[in-house]
Amino acid sequence: MRRRTGLTRRRTGLAAALLVLVSGCATGPSLENQGEVTAPPGDSRHLVVGSAGFTESDLLAQMYALLLRKAGYGAEILSVANRELYEPALESGQIDVVPEYAATFADWLNAKKNGADATPVGSPDLDTTMKALRRLATPRGLSVLDPGKAVDQNAFAVAASYAEQHGLKTLSDLGKSGLKVRLAAGDECVQRPYCAPGLKKVYGIDITGVDPKGVGTTQAKKAVQGGQDQMVLTTSTDATLDDFGLVLLEDDKNLQNADYIVPVVNRSRAGSEGVAAALGRLNPVLTTEDLASMNEQVDSWRRLPEDVAQAYLEGKGLL
Repeated sequence: MRRRTGLTRRRTGLAAALLVLVSGCATGPSLENQGEVTAPPGDSRHLVVGSAGFTESDLLAQMYALLLRKAGYGAEILSVANRELYEPALESGQIDVVPEYAATFADWLNAKKNGADATPVGSPDLDTTMKALRRLATPRGLSVLDPGKAVDQNAFAVAASYAEQHGLKTLSDLGKSGLKVRLAAGDECVQRPYCAPGLKKVYGIDITGVDPKGVGTTQAKKAVQGGQDQMVLTTSTDATLDDFGLVLLEDDKNLQNADYIVPVVNRSRAGSEGVAAALGRLNPVLTTEDLASMNEQVDSWRRLPEDVAQAYLEGKGLL
C-alpha cells in the first residue's frame, strides 16, 4: 500500500557490503562469534539507521536519525527494500538501528529459527509478544528497545454510509448484524488466521468471498466505496480513508497482533543507554494517529519524509 518516496542517503561502500552479505547468506552470529551476544553493549558514535523502503519506515528512520543526532551521535540512513536483506545486515553491524513491528518481527525471527511452519509467537498481547521477540532477538546479538504508543496493524474499513445504515462501530456489530460481506484484501487473506478465518471465528462475520485487490490499495478502497465489496483490509495508520468515504470498525475483541513500533538495535554497536534514551524520547509522544497523518503528508501531499519527520519532532519539542 505504501511506497518509498523522497530522498535517501546512501553510502556506496555499505551498499556494496550488503550485497556481499546477502550473497554469503548470513544468518546471524557465527558459532565463533556467539560470545559477542553477552558482551557489554556498544556505543558507536556513528550509526546507520535502516529503512525498509516504504513511507512509514522512511519516516521512522528519519525520526530515529534526527533524535540520535540531537543526542550527539552521527547518523545516516540506508534504505534496504526488505527484511531478508536488512535483518542479516543488522545482525552483522552493517546496519545499527531499524524501526520494526513487534509481532511481525517476532514471527519472522521465529520462522527463521524454527522454519516457515513454526507456530506463531506474536499475539494480541504486547507483553507476551515482547517477551517472545526479545527471547528470539538476543541470541542474534540484537536488542529490542521499549515500544511506544504507536501501532500499525491490520484494520478493516467499511463505507461510512454502510456503517451508519446498519449501526456499525465495531467488528462485533458487523458479526451480529448477519450481513453478508465480500472482503477486498490480498489473496493470502483466505488462509491467514487474522484475516478471513479470524473474522469468521472470532466475530462470526459472514465472509462470502475475498476480492483479491491487495491490502489497502486504491483499487480495493474504490471497490468498497462503490459497493462492489462491503469491507476492505487496510492498516491502522491508513490516512486516506476519508478520501474514499470509509471508516474503520474497531477490533473490539483484539483479533490483530500487537504490531507496536519498536526500535531494534545491534547490541555490540548501539546497545547503550544513550541510544535507548535518545530513541525512547519518541515513545510517549508518537501515536498511531500521528503516524497516519505523517503518512498522508508524504503519500498524498508529496512532502519529503525528512521534512515531515523534522517538522513533527520540532512541533513536539524533541529537537
